[in-house]
Amino acid sequence: MKNYLAMYLGTPNTMKGWEGLTAEQRQQRIQEGMAAWGGWMERHSDILVAEGGPLGKTKRIGPDGISDTSNNMTGYVIVKASSHEDAAKLFENHPHFSIFPGDCVEVMECMPIPTA
Repeated sequence: MKNYLAMYLGTPNTMKGWEGLTAEQRQQRIQEGMAAWGGWMERHSDILVAEGGPLGKTKRIGPDGISDTSNNMTGYVIVKASSHEDAAKLFENHPHFSIFPGDCVEVMECMPIPTA
């Protein structure tokens, strides 16, 4: 089994489906989504390496110093799977984009640190 980082991604465009919802409809969708997300986490608890969570504002650090920046990352989780394909299949129809207004989930292998 290998570890895979799953990044939840979303852009401002994905909110378009939620703009027309009333406050009550939005709250109901949030409750439905959180219940489904919790169910997903529970069903996959045996392969969770790190539960992850939502991500906040971003700082960029480089040769020119520190600055505010933005990206499309909204959250993450680390899972164990026997292959990259198996890891990806875990996120088919995930609540991040099937209920919430997320764009997608990207999955990448967590590679070992190279040694000399």
